[in-house]
Amino acid sequence: MIVIMRLLVLGGTWFVGRVVAEQAVARGWDVTIFNRGRSGHAPTGAAEIHGDRENSVDLKRLAASGPWDAVVDVPGSVPTVVRDSVRVLQPVVERYVFVSTVSAYRAWPNEPVSEESVLHPGDPDWEPGFRHWDAVAYGPLKAGCEAAIRRDLPEEQSLILRPGVVLGPYEYVGRMRWWLGRVRQGGGVLAPGDPGRTIQPVDVRDVARFLLDMTESRQSGVYNVAPPADGATFADLLHHCIVATGADAEIVWVDEDWLIEHGVRQWTEMPLWRKGAGTWAMDTRRARAAGLRCRQLRDTVADTWSWLSQGGEPVAHERDAEHGISLHKERELLAGAVRDGAIVARTCP
Repeated sequence: MIVIMRLLVLGGTWFVGRVVAEQAVARGWDVTIFNRGRSGHAPTGAAEIHGDRENSVDLKRLAASGPWDAVVDVPGSVPTVVRDSVRVLQPVVERYVFVSTVSAYRAWPNEPVSEESVLHPGDPDWEPGFRHWDAVAYGPLKAGCEAAIRRDLPEEQSLILRPGVVLGPYEYVGRMRWWLGRVRQGGGVLAPGDPGRTIQPVDVRDVARFLLDMTESRQSGVYNVAPPADGATFADLLHHCIVATGADAEIVWVDEDWLIEHGVRQWTEMPLWRKGAGTWAMDTRRARAAGLRCRQLRDTVADTWSWLSQGGEPVAHERDAEHGISLHKERELLAGAVRDGAIVARTCP
């Protein structure tokens, strides 16, 4: 039986929201996206309403275009904005689907987390007074958004997903794009720490599929969204980058304590690297029991490279400039690591 859902997507032109909208259209759903129309373009087949969700008049105008079976809120990161969206849209949507983050957990990335782990204190009425990216505030802000949803909606009317790192086509943060670009240049590529460290990035298409499946079956609750914690390794990631790009590169793994001592910034200068024991230790058994299926990391890498090679361009964002290390600094670090005996391993395709 084909189920035709009416879906409202807030945003819908950047990354996760865009793929959600594309997949919903492919399912034959009636999809409306609501955004300011300043970046990106609407997926083919989706209706588009322009407006600012922080403008009460625009938000009420949007509500008048309902009803919908569900609203998907990916970009919401200011508690007062999410609070107002919930209150205005509640009469015209059956379910509020919110894409939160692993950063909402107070212990992350220092300790493993499950859905029962303590969140940052979340104030549903928090107005931070800024809209730029802030790595420190991001987790507490998302926790505040969750608190607003829990306060103003019955539990059965909300679905909250907490993904870890999301990769794949349209990714605008620049993590995968940087590694692909660096490996493509070839030569000795600096890599952090243990090549056997397991990692848990999730493909954006798998997040979207799980979200839509759960929405279609009218599920509620909270779910961590990522592959199993004992799956792919960091070495796998870089090997797949070499294979995808056809590069002649050698991966040189350097002791992570040595890198930290020499001022290398975790998570940004070396994308996807963080020493914290909980960085890649998210318990996702609940989501997998509910139907989450994650593709192989090699497919995410290959498809991202294919998208980029065919002219794919992500939405411009300030976070992109944070990621990656200069070739000059990389060469200096590699020379220093050889001198100090800090090389852990060397791997080639």
